[in-house]
Amino acid sequence: MSSRPVLIALALFAPFTAAGLATAQAVELRVDQTVSGQLAAGDTAEYFVVAGEDFFLFGEVEQISVDAVIRVLNPEGEQRARVDVTARGPDRFSGETTEAGRYTIQVIPFEDEEGAYEITLHRLEPIETDPARLVDQLMSPYDTDDSPGAAVQVWRDGETLFSKAYGMANLAYELPFETDTRTNIGSTSKQFTAFAVLLQADRGALSLDDDIRTHVPELPEFAQTITVRHLLTHTSGLREVFNLLLMTGRRIDHGDFVDRDEILTVVQRQPALQNDPGSEWNYNNTAFALAALIVERTSGQDFDDFMRDNVFVPLGMLHTMVRPHAEAIVPNHSQGYAPGADGYTEIRDLGAAVGAGGIYSTVEDLQRWVENYASPRVGSEAMIDAMMTPYVLTTGDTTEYGYGLFIDEQRGLRRIHHGGADIAHRSMLAYYPEIDAGITTQSNHAAFDSNIAFRLAAAFFEDAMEPEEDESAEASTFDPETYDPEDFDDFVGRYALDAAPTFILTFTREDETLYTQATGQQRIEIVPTSDSTFALTVVEASLVFHRTEEGEVEGLTLDQGGQRQHATRLEDVGGGAWEPTADDLRDFEGRYLSDEIETFVSIVLRPPEEGEEGEPRLVLQHRRLDDARLTPGDEDTLSGGGLTLTFERDRNGTVIGFYMSNTRSRDVRFARVR
Repeated sequence: MSSRPVLIALALFAPFTAAGLATAQAVELRVDQTVSGQLAAGDTAEYFVVAGEDFFLFGEVEQISVDAVIRVLNPEGEQRARVDVTARGPDRFSGETTEAGRYTIQVIPFEDEEGAYEITLHRLEPIETDPARLVDQLMSPYDTDDSPGAAVQVWRDGETLFSKAYGMANLAYELPFETDTRTNIGSTSKQFTAFAVLLQADRGALSLDDDIRTHVPELPEFAQTITVRHLLTHTSGLREVFNLLLMTGRRIDHGDFVDRDEILTVVQRQPALQNDPGSEWNYNNTAFALAALIVERTSGQDFDDFMRDNVFVPLGMLHTMVRPHAEAIVPNHSQGYAPGADGYTEIRDLGAAVGAGGIYSTVEDLQRWVENYASPRVGSEAMIDAMMTPYVLTTGDTTEYGYGLFIDEQRGLRRIHHGGADIAHRSMLAYYPEIDAGITTQSNHAAFDSNIAFRLAAAFFEDAMEPEEDESAEASTFDPETYDPEDFDDFVGRYALDAAPTFILTFTREDETLYTQATGQQRIEIVPTSDSTFALTVVEASLVFHRTEEGEVEGLTLDQGGQRQHATRLEDVGGGAWEPTADDLRDFEGRYLSDEIETFVSIVLRPPEEGEEGEPRLVLQHRRLDDARLTPGDEDTLSGGGLTLTFERDRNGTVIGFYMSNTRSRDVRFARVR
């Protein structure tokens, strides 16, 4: 239930030189031309286009009888994109050029397969300057009758500036995506839950300072009191339920059933809070699920009925509803899809999402919702101001989050927003209160980049925004040659995005070259722009590292596409001096049990794989999950598969257990049973 991770533009991967590949003479592609080809083992078919600076490129390779890998190289021969999504059917490539010249598209057989393919260039044209045409251009990869679709709506001062849908809502029944198609908005739902709680507070049914046990007495009594306010600000200290369930082997990404009652069970079995309430911001679906339950307990209505009667119908949002569970029927809705080896696969909604997500809405209804922010017909200005006021932690630090809403700026313009990502659906809703304007994007395509909403907002509202900063001019005040690469060692390690903790940025240094690598992507070189800020070389993004008052590096902020996302440094980073031997690693072999989540895991030592040099490696095993190779961090700390394991020894030095963490859910204890 989180915003989709970033680093997904055309300029996606680190530079890659094409030299040394066996290639035939390159063929020039022309728009709307289809070229047939045949691949044999070891082949590399090359095509090219000549593009100007700031051009839009969109094409596809139809894999008729061969699984192909597509590479896009810039005029310098550096890889700017790599596409390998499906084994058959179309794989599409698209993006924007940053320099004029000849761009090469390579088609390469996957693992030396052989067979036929076709390549088609659909668009090669300057980036549109007209906002409406720009939307059509950027949405063109989704605007086909064999692709999941998307919808975009833009408004200002009560006037709808743009409203259009693209592609398909249902591929099985060939139903097109329309602007009144109901779509799962994922975590964009959190602002609705916060609004419902504030309505109940305004009516005197609860107080934001109530102990949550006042309304849900079956919750455990922790050492510190959790208030309703802590739930709405992601500061409760509770385990995050979906990340915790991943530790148990639950495949929620494959539709494993999760019941709402399980939220209570998770909290009841938590032995202690992860942090003092109010002291730490940790994106948390458990908290918003409990907030919805409190609305039910204080109103006497099911949450879906409460929202219908008190919010949706009064605002005229007649195409919006809370889906009470993943099996409930939603009329006229978009089916969620994700690319698979043989094409698109249907994806089931996340279970137990009520409160944290679970709302189906349309782009038209979301405009009505945001217009209520500007001129409340339901609720009050005081409620809405509270939702849009950043929460201040007990440490004195101010978050960029109010009640169910992110608060920041885009080119000098105040921005209120929240994205959503169920398993396959994607959503973004942004409001610019200073100009009474907003934009929303929705999609049923798991690979859709919701942050495109900010790019489009800049096009439609450019007159109200400050000019784009000339990053090159800013960087010119700092000479990268004066930066000592060894200073970067303080930042080396892994950082998990707070809003998507399985998306991890890893930072490394090789001599004088600095790199970052995102989960599932290749390395990208970065260059310093100050002693703590860096720019990515092939992606239009920058980042800044943050230190605590004690000087320890605690995290970073990634800035891309007009959105800033904080990432927290994982516990397994540090001096990196621990280099355990094979005998050291044997200390950790065994079978472990967590009483809290009733889960067994095993840690086994395996020899190097065939053709691999080095010491044996430890592997974490669970009967429902893929084996995760564990790598050493600080002493007695291992990590792998998005998990960090911190081991515990007795007075004799024998390993007796470990604490498992994955950023949102931390310190889940596993005891050694053999």
